[in-house]
Amino acid sequence: MERRACLQTLAAAACSVAVPALRAQAAARPPAEALAELPGARLQGSGRLRYFGLHIYDARLWVGPDYPATAPSREDYAAHRFALELEYARSLDGEKIAERSIDEMQLAGPLPDAQRQGWLAFMTTTFPNVVAGSRITGVHRPGEMARFYFNGQPAGELRDPMFAQRFFGIWLGPQTSQPALRRSLLGGTP
Repeated sequence: MERRACLQTLAAAACSVAVPALRAQAAARPPAEALAELPGARLQGSGRLRYFGLHIYDARLWVGPDYPATAPSREDYAAHRFALELEYARSLDGEKIAERSIDEMQLAGPLPDAQRQGWLAFMTTTFPNVVAGSRITGVHRPGEMARFYFNGQPAGELRDPMFAQRFFGIWLGPQTSQPALRRSLLGGTP
């Protein structure tokens, strides 16, 4: 059991490799929470996160009809409303997910300690432990907030535009630790 927990922590905390999503994912329907937040949502891109060959999660970026299809929008992701869905392939501790998230958010630049601690506390209470098949969907509302759903149910929201930009920058920002996954999500080639 201890070895498994160690592997899960490493998987959540270490760099990983993205691979193209399966065709079945491309034909996937938006989850209900994405449709409620983004009427007419469509799949912009998807990808798989792996670590040392271990499948960690599949990611899907859902966008509304007004989301630009042109390449410049990829650099300006924070100006658009979208939903990012993560479907986990294994069990992970919610607190470890929050800790890894704050570490990734700091790739865009250092955070003041008080802000870092506040954001970490929010994510720790919002992100539950996950098992294979669990879904966390985050909705980005530019200039406003980030809202989260767990398996389709509201899990929490933070009305802080800087948090929203930094959080979704984990996957979509140019400073991401996973550039291949970023390209796949934004509709480019992995």
